[in-house]
Amino acid sequence: MNALAVQRVGLVTGVGLDAASTCAAIRGAIDNFQETRFRDHGGEWLMGCEVPWPGKPLRGEQRLLAMAARAARECLDGWQCADCAAVPLLLCLAEGGRPGRAVRDDGAFLLALEQALGCRFHPSSSIIAGGRVSAAVALLHARRWLAEGVAERVLVVAVDSLLAAATLADAEARDRLLSSENSDGFIAGEAAAALLLAPLDADAAADSGQLACHGLGFAVEPAHIDSGQPLRADGLTRAIKDALQDAGWGESVLQFKIVDASGGQYPFKESALAFSRIDRTKRTEFDIWHPADCIGEVGAPIGLVMLAVLKAACEKAYSRGQRMLAHLGNDDGRRAAMVLAWHPARAGQGG
Repeated sequence: MNALAVQRVGLVTGVGLDAASTCAAIRGAIDNFQETRFRDHGGEWLMGCEVPWPGKPLRGEQRLLAMAARAARECLDGWQCADCAAVPLLLCLAEGGRPGRAVRDDGAFLLALEQALGCRFHPSSSIIAGGRVSAAVALLHARRWLAEGVAERVLVVAVDSLLAAATLADAEARDRLLSSENSDGFIAGEAAAALLLAPLDADAAADSGQLACHGLGFAVEPAHIDSGQPLRADGLTRAIKDALQDAGWGESVLQFKIVDASGGQYPFKESALAFSRIDRTKRTEFDIWHPADCIGEVGAPIGLVMLAVLKAACEKAYSRGQRMLAHLGNDDGRRAAMVLAWHPARAGQGG
């Protein structure tokens, strides 16, 4: 595949209102888990990770819009609005049928985001209502557009919140939520994230270093968490194999992984089982990073958060290697994998 470079990032999370503070908090394992205004079935306050929004309190769709706009502005800092007309915008949102979903009209939300930014984007701009796998789907669309010459850059923005009564009630009913009656669940959060993508440029990488996605893989897991079937990890295994094949890599080059696991045993067991089925290399260690430990379960933005965390880690030289695996999964069984590499700057250059 033609590699995609992550040129810029923007983040709004419960541990930071920009990418630098968020990534620093995640590096330091700092969280912002606090009691929410919601109670569980046992009458105890639920924990959550709410964005510490400055100024006037916002709720629902208006809150998501403000968060998305802030992340996008950080990513596009210094750009003129006229430049955005040639850039497609891919907006990643929660799955359409999820209980408590704040965005009622996806198309109207996209238009409202453009208005909030004061910019009109390329006519190809569209919405990916795919939940956690949205980031990988967005990279797939961006790769095609860049290869076909539709655009030279693509902006991906994702926003979501699970801090809604209906969302929390549904998660608790399915034994997915960490509560006074369930220790095997996630803590809900919210976030917005933005990435600016472009084809990997060897000269630019040599000057300042670039994080690039070299392979993408997708599959469906029949034995997903709500299926009642024994865990097999067939879907995730397939997605990882396809991503490696897409990149033309063997699994031996991978040095660590970053995942969307946000709590509970299932995603960690699935991740371990899937990798064990492709791993043929004698390793002394293979780290697993999971940013949701600090920001909670944030839904659609988690994939972009993961890429931003990797970019910061590589730029500041605290990553566990220069070739890494990232994977994502939805409750309905959809799985996605990305294989990435850091292309360092030449000695004596920036980065």
